[in-house]
Amino acid sequence: MINFRYHVVSLTAVFLALAIGLVVGTAALNGPAADALNETVNSLRKSNSQLRDQLDGLAVEQNRKDDYVAESAPYLLTGKLTSRRIVIVVMPSGREFVDGVTKQLTAAGAKVTGTVALNDKFTDPSNDSELMELAENALPPSVPATALPSSSDAQELASTLLSAVLMDRTPPVAAADMNSVLTAFNKAGYLSVDGKVTGPAEAAVIISGMPYTDTSASDKNANVQTTVVQFDKAGPVVVAGVLGGDGNVISGVRADPALVKSVSTVDDANTAQGQVVSALAAWEQLVVGKTGQYGVGSGATSLMPKMPA
Repeated sequence: MINFRYHVVSLTAVFLALAIGLVVGTAALNGPAADALNETVNSLRKSNSQLRDQLDGLAVEQNRKDDYVAESAPYLLTGKLTSRRIVIVVMPSGREFVDGVTKQLTAAGAKVTGTVALNDKFTDPSNDSELMELAENALPPSVPATALPSSSDAQELASTLLSAVLMDRTPPVAAADMNSVLTAFNKAGYLSVDGKVTGPAEAAVIISGMPYTDTSASDKNANVQTTVVQFDKAGPVVVAGVLGGDGNVISGVRADPALVKSVSTVDDANTAQGQVVSALAAWEQLVVGKTGQYGVGSGATSLMPKMPA
């Protein structure tokens, strides 16, 4: 007769057998399993070290590439823009690229008439009333009122006035009038001037960075493009910027069927290559009489302008 004691003995025997099996099996496999695991870890460690070395090599290669571009720039640029007058207009997000672009324009022989940096206040739509009043009051005698648009768009009005005093026009704007306009905008906090502006320019290089992303981003980014439009009406324009983001001015120019025919863009102005190409794009506009879209992003037709036949 099977009783409770029989069940207890049977279960005890089963668990004892399992325990003995685990001990024996572990002892038998411990050596090979541990060896295999150690081999795998060592292999992964070596692979990781190789990848780290490869990454370091790529970083050095990239730095050397930038060095190569910088060192070869004089061969590409020397004499391209000799005595050509160019004004640099800097949007709030583009300040970190100014030195590089300026260096290459100078290497090409350009005379940079001045660097005018627009502040965030200039593109902020909450300042529209003040900006419009400032533009109307700052209008100098040598810029006729008819030169400004009959518009309620403060950005359009202010950008038109700035382009009128910073770029060539007929009749020319008096130096005193140009300085009075820049001083008025500077005192009101809308722009700053690096050094001084020596006179009107034949072309403008507008330097921009990433688009705005705050709650007023849509209006601010539209105001950046409005500035480009008004300077384009005054003369040749190159927009040097970077890729990415909704409302990016480079993408905006390339998507506009009219602007893309008259404004050149460079979408990698954050690199040595893009800064050299910015100078070449200015040369192409002023000397060759052509417009182009350059860089690595959507809408770019090539990395750089091609030599004319």
